Amino acid sequence: MNGTILIVEDEEKLAGIVADYLRQAGYESCCLENGTLVLPWVRDHEPDLILLDLMLPGKGGLDICREIRSFSSVPIIITTARVEEIDRLLGLELGADDYICKPYSPREVVARVKAVLRRAGGTASLHSAGLVLDEARYLATLDGRDLELTAVEFKLLRYLAANPGRIYSRQQLMDHIYPDERIVADRTIDSHIKKLRKKIAMVAPDTELIHSVYSVGYKFEVGTESK
Repeated sequence: MNGTILIVEDEEKLAGIVADYLRQAGYESCCLENGTLVLPWVRDHEPDLILLDLMLPGKGGLDICREIRSFSSVPIIITTARVEEIDRLLGLELGADDYICKPYSPREVVARVKAVLRRAGGTASLHSAGLVLDEARYLATLDGRDLELTAVEFKLLRYLAANPGRIYSRQQLMDHIYPDERIVADRTIDSHIKKLRKKIAMVAPDTELIHSVYSVGYKFEVGTESK
């Protein structure tokens, strides 16, 4: 099997059709109809991707997306009949990886799932770049050398590295690092990034992994540091 997809959809017939198409494409799937069931399921089962409807009984999709992003970088594709631009932008701002408007073709859903998983699969290439992240021990090594990261620095690096090339705003990074919504200054993220870069430079002076995107935020991308 190619992976496990969680389908969060209260239209039972539609969820069943999508599950059938995913099964034919080689994916396992699980369907949930109520929003309140999603977070416990995600914590217990760690799916490879989530298809998340916005309009759900119990808890809305945007709230679910926000809460999942506080502890997981699992790819999320939002599916909804609400096509207003504000919903689309808000969903992506909260950390969704893609957005599909209803009505949609199940074949399109499968194609989007494959595309998002391919992008997310870029984390496997981190090993070839010399970076290895051991989540169980909060250990990060680069070219076999321990970066000696703090827990916060490790969490930040892991979040950025989960989707190479994707740009994260300071607010998104703060929401992930500090899910308890404590009051933190914007520049706190800049300070963590500065320390991360310094530790990476000590091991690999000519390699830049964390890039600044002017006026937007930061992204992870393997490259040679410009002199």
